[in-house]
Amino acid sequence: MKSKVRYRRVLIKLSGEALTGNAGYGIDQTVVSDMAKQIKDIKELGVEIAIVLGGGNIYRGKMGEKKGMDRVTGDYMGMMATVINALALQDTLEKLGVETIVQTALKIEKIADPYVRKDALGHLRDGRVIIFACGTGNPYFTTDTAAALRAIEIKADILLKATKVDGVFDKDPELHKNAKFYPEISYSDVLNKNLQVMDLTAITLCKENQLPLAVFNMRKKGNLKKAVLGEHIGTIVRR
Repeated sequence: MKSKVRYRRVLIKLSGEALTGNAGYGIDQTVVSDMAKQIKDIKELGVEIAIVLGGGNIYRGKMGEKKGMDRVTGDYMGMMATVINALALQDTLEKLGVETIVQTALKIEKIADPYVRKDALGHLRDGRVIIFACGTGNPYFTTDTAAALRAIEIKADILLKATKVDGVFDKDPELHKNAKFYPEISYSDVLNKNLQVMDLTAITLCKENQLPLAVFNMRKKGNLKKAVLGEHIGTIVRR
């Protein structure tokens, strides 16, 4: 089965909202368990896995700014939210027997390791799943940008963006029934058409470093495995 794997080292980007289920806020353990099982499935194929989690299910810096909070303070609060999500996923994965390390861009040494690229590469080679938390550690940068940056740093074969829709569309398919689906698209077209795939910095990083991006619906069981096997699901973004 391992010989069929197309992507040997992947970085999975999960939004914080993906952890909420139908509640719209917080962490739905049933959803986290389902994600963990899908991650374990590809781990058993011999895939080296890194993950970046957002924190929007708990707090967003931009949200606080709109209500008068200092943006930098709000962004640091959002980084702390990603740590909560990372610990929840780590605990769930380890209960399934998957050794998991959390590395944070901000030092929180009692609960996680600080991000060190060399250590991260060692953990991947030794078969551990790594969860990168706290984004880049800098305000004004999103976890999308962190995902692109970490994927490039660890030399991932592909960046897998797990969403709640089936890929990239010209407009929100949940609001527009006539939304056009793109099975494959270039980074230049994503930028030119202003498609909301990831933020501008993340897309530019991927484009400049020729890092392919797959956007797919992780709520459909088996899609993560199909993605690492190279089956054409969702949308592939590349040059």
